Amino acid sequence: MVRSSASRLLRAIRAEGNLSTALCSTSASSSYFALFLIENVSRRGFSTAALARSKEEKEAWWKEAMSKLRNIGISAHIDSGKTTLTERVLFYTGRIHEIHEVRGKDGVGAKMDSMDLEREKGITIQSAATYCTWKDYQINIIDTPGHVDFTIEVERALRVLDGAILVLCSVGGVQSQSITVDRQMRRYEVPRIAFINKLDRMGADPWKVLNQARAKLRHHSAAVQVPMGLEEEFEGLVDLVKLKAYYFHGSSGEKVVSADIPANMETVVKEKRRELIEVVSEVDDVLAEAFLGDEPISPDDLEMAIRRATVARKFIPVFMGSAVKNKGVQPLLDGVLSYLPCPIEVSNYALDQNNNEEKVQLLGSPGGPLVALAFKLEEGRFGQLTYLRVYEGVIRKGDFIINVNTGKKVKVPRLVRMHSNEMEDIQEAHAGQIVAVFGVDCASGDTFTNGSVRYTMTSMNVPEPVMSLAISPVSKDSSGHFSKALNRFQREDPTFRVGTDSESGQTIISGMGELHLDIYVERIRREYKVDAIVGKPRVNFRETITQRAEFDYLHKKQTGGQGQYGRVCGYVEPLPTGSATKFEFENMIIGQAIPSGFIPAIEKGFKEAANSGSLIGHPVENIRIVLTDGAAHAVDSSELAFKSAAIYAFRQCYSAAKPVILEPTMLVEVKVPSEFQGPVTGDINKRRGVIVGNDQDGDDCVVTAHVPLNNMFGYSTSLRSMTQGKGEFTMEYKEHLPVPQDVHMQLVNTYKATKAAE
Repeated sequence: MVRSSASRLLRAIRAEGNLSTALCSTSASSSYFALFLIENVSRRGFSTAALARSKEEKEAWWKEAMSKLRNIGISAHIDSGKTTLTERVLFYTGRIHEIHEVRGKDGVGAKMDSMDLEREKGITIQSAATYCTWKDYQINIIDTPGHVDFTIEVERALRVLDGAILVLCSVGGVQSQSITVDRQMRRYEVPRIAFINKLDRMGADPWKVLNQARAKLRHHSAAVQVPMGLEEEFEGLVDLVKLKAYYFHGSSGEKVVSADIPANMETVVKEKRRELIEVVSEVDDVLAEAFLGDEPISPDDLEMAIRRATVARKFIPVFMGSAVKNKGVQPLLDGVLSYLPCPIEVSNYALDQNNNEEKVQLLGSPGGPLVALAFKLEEGRFGQLTYLRVYEGVIRKGDFIINVNTGKKVKVPRLVRMHSNEMEDIQEAHAGQIVAVFGVDCASGDTFTNGSVRYTMTSMNVPEPVMSLAISPVSKDSSGHFSKALNRFQREDPTFRVGTDSESGQTIISGMGELHLDIYVERIRREYKVDAIVGKPRVNFRETITQRAEFDYLHKKQTGGQGQYGRVCGYVEPLPTGSATKFEFENMIIGQAIPSGFIPAIEKGFKEAANSGSLIGHPVENIRIVLTDGAAHAVDSSELAFKSAAIYAFRQCYSAAKPVILEPTMLVEVKVPSEFQGPVTGDINKRRGVIVGNDQDGDDCVVTAHVPLNNMFGYSTSLRSMTQGKGEFTMEYKEHLPVPQDVHMQLVNTYKATKAAE
């Protein structure tokens, strides 16, 4: 097929005289026809000049194709309207033909919330990918969850996206999860635009939200639109760049009518446009020159300046609207095309495994070697579905690709584009696209190439789980399905961990919070028909040391025949705060007191001992072990002897290092009507919480506190009863902190009693 198409293309190029006309005349829009032609063109009697011209034309072709592509994510705090906004985007771009609401009251539910659980609870649990076309541009969209328990879904989406929309609620403003999402966008250096949603709601105040974004998120931002009316009087928007008023008519706001700016708004528009130009001028030299020289600034000049500043991550344009009332979505889509970068405007780097992990910039060319990152796994009806972001080259159905992380060569049996839970089969995908493949065995974060290079993409940040539950199937017969479910969820979600309690033999699942684990228990019941017994939630405590302590231990055993002999000397000390690693081992022995072949066994012994501290049996963190001396025996020394010596040495010096217990502390934000402020703050104090902020938001009071996770179980029920159901709260992991002395004693005594009972 490729050869016959290329032959047609060669005949056409002779007739037409240049490559781009020939491509159009043969309908060969695929990048690999051009590549095939260039590889063969010199052999068919073309001059070197023709070859060079063909290469240039091919490059111009793919650059134009890439400039018409956008990869964006929609992220926000819980209940800011992300999925509702995505639903409107899909409707206006013709991907769906009717709008359905998030909670699925009509029995259908939002397109992007395809799981039954999502439709019942009205929340997004898994990020869903789709694509649409708007004004000849292709937009790949990932709708992400807002709940902090599913933070990995946001993390991995942002890892592979070129731009993002940060949705803010015009009533709630910048909330705790908005700050987390913004921090994630900063981590992956994602250019973004902001969308202030819900302007139709009572108490909507976009200017308050804009000021909060500048203060709390340190955004260098300004509005590019001004709303005409607010709350129930919200009727449209004025575009500050094009100086036009937009009204949204039709049953679903599909008809956008542009008009002149209303006379009563001219002063406000003039003032806000000047503010926009001033803010952009601070970060764009070209606009600053025109602004300072008092030259007239045309809409095109301003648009180009905003684009330059947004792509460079120096400015965030702020759009407004109401997704649920179908107002402001089409101008937001125009903003995505105008201000967010295409794949080749973003710098993507790979690490060359053949060259000491040296950074290599990927140009995003379809002619380069294939480099694709598997960023999300799902168990589909037809086996494992792997979402890929193609960074360079072309991937085709039937190709052989190599997993750089495992070295395995696999065939691509099926290549699809995703539309939530629906799939569209495609033959090929080029750089910049987000696609999915079936039947490829890999883990989240693996890199695939065509074998000509050994590049890996940097992996995403995976937070540590903060909470655990003991879980077991009700009947022994269903244990096969039970373990299949746990294995699948572990592969899909890097923050979901499964382990076994060495003492009780129970299966322990760990995750990011109560809701996270509840959802997985429910999915085991629904998707695998396995009823499970769930134990009491268990907090992931840690232990650490507070001072340096020396160790000098001789492990000597004679049992007839070869004995065991190993002596280790050195010290343990706490790592400095903020240290990147949690365990460090250093060999500072000068000479050969211990043969170098035994050092790895000693390190292994210390690591094993640090897995279970003697206070409450939890892992020991932030510890540095330094080996300074030791002794070996010519016959009796072995790896086992030195490993045992290290384990006993650690136990010997541990209590002298003044160990303490660390507990996970959560950042809790509670929003309640002001009349309930007293009981709520009193309850937080009772839970050993430290109040760090107390703000007024209209009639509501927002209390921010650091509270130990162990004291937060059942908080939603008690908050409801304290506030007549009017209070709401969000909670996310902050850090592990030492427990007070009374709690320390209580935990140690409980642990000792449990051990004695066994």
